[in-house]
Amino acid sequence: MQLGSFGLDGRHLGLIGLGVMGQNLALNFQKHGYSVAVYNRTEQKTREFVSKHPEVKATYTVPEFIEALERPRKVFLMVTAGPAVDLTIAALQDHLSPEDVVMDGGNSFFQDTERRCKELVARKIDFMGVGVSGGEEGALNGPCIMVGGSSEGYGKVRSMLTSIAAQADGACCQLLGPRGAGHYVKMVHNGIEYGIIQIIAETYDLLSRAMELNISQIHDIFKDWNRGNLNSFLMEITEEALGRKDPETRKPLVQIILDRAKQKGTGKWTSQNALDIGVPTPTIDAAVGARNLSALKEERVRAAKMLKRSTRPRRTGRSFTSKLEQAVLASIVVTYAQGFHLMRAASREYGYNVPFGEVARIWKGGCIVRAKLLDPITRAFRQNADLQNLLFYKELAQTLKKVDKDWREVVKRAKDSAVPIPAISASLDYYDGYRSERLPANLIQALRDRFGAHGYERTDKPGEFRTDWAR
Repeated sequence: MQLGSFGLDGRHLGLIGLGVMGQNLALNFQKHGYSVAVYNRTEQKTREFVSKHPEVKATYTVPEFIEALERPRKVFLMVTAGPAVDLTIAALQDHLSPEDVVMDGGNSFFQDTERRCKELVARKIDFMGVGVSGGEEGALNGPCIMVGGSSEGYGKVRSMLTSIAAQADGACCQLLGPRGAGHYVKMVHNGIEYGIIQIIAETYDLLSRAMELNISQIHDIFKDWNRGNLNSFLMEITEEALGRKDPETRKPLVQIILDRAKQKGTGKWTSQNALDIGVPTPTIDAAVGARNLSALKEERVRAAKMLKRSTRPRRTGRSFTSKLEQAVLASIVVTYAQGFHLMRAASREYGYNVPFGEVARIWKGGCIVRAKLLDPITRAFRQNADLQNLLFYKELAQTLKKVDKDWREVVKRAKDSAVPIPAISASLDYYDGYRSERLPANLIQALRDRFGAHGYERTDKPGEFRTDWAR
């Protein structure tokens, strides 16, 4: 495709929001043959960007921005999720026309996207919730793009979105359902990301505190793991992070980074929504909780002095490292299983009809959770699109059975060493709970009926029953 010209021909795409992600997406569209006009609330940022990239058209008012676009207009928003998105839409909508398309590429909460879709469809404007994963590098060189909206709206922007996306068995871009479906899948993607990152961090902690290995040794272990079944983007950048030296002190960078993790909310949203629709996601919940606990740095320092650990680490050989690798693999499998289980329930709850095989496929390229493990996950949904839970897929079930003993030994070792591994432990508990034919919920129901007359079901006949506990 030839670049669009200035003037009456108009630009193919307008992009609002020139943070690093917005800038890189604009350049990605340009290099794939789509002419771009940009607008940013801060005029100076626009001037600085176009001074380096004169092929991009600068605009400095909303009317000028709208006038620069060909019809039907395609507008891509890369502004901070929340009120800023609503303010931007409000500034745009009186200048837009029916059949125009507005795409929100930020990490918006899916319910906000639902609302915005309904508001703009009343004006015959297509609103698309577009989840973009891959960070700054992905935005420039090929992200994973998770789209929610109408098929008509997607048809107007499909070619440009698929052209800039990463490639893995095709373009890593897909319409995943109506309205907020794209942002919902992106939210769960981020929840899974939280879980895997926490599992990796716990593994690093075990190697450091329970096995007393130095950073160089831990780096070599992750490097080795990334050559096998754990190969993934997150393992790759863990290896990179552990190998980086601080330029000032020449110490390993990770050793001088404060152990206080921050978050932007998507992991929390995943846990909250899972609670709302009644789907267990304990690994993701544990990851969110661990970040919250890490934020209590000053309190933890005080507690460490008062509540001193009585255990002592003991060295072990490579056999434990091998067992730890299996425990990490199993925990990550379970994290994906929880995420896809949640998406299946949400797809029914919100009428999304999400194509899970396509979710797994597009996650194989560009996105943060891309991994070798997504190959069997993709196969699972291609063989059975109605698969209820990934733990029912024979290939993955056999993997978990094979590593069961090693997984438990790792958890025991962590407990004996007083090293917290909430995500790995939660993954094992989920696995054990999901495959338990009988759980102690019968006693929970008895207690609920005793103090609150909530009733219970029986194993021997249908219906709802209550006991007269006063008798």
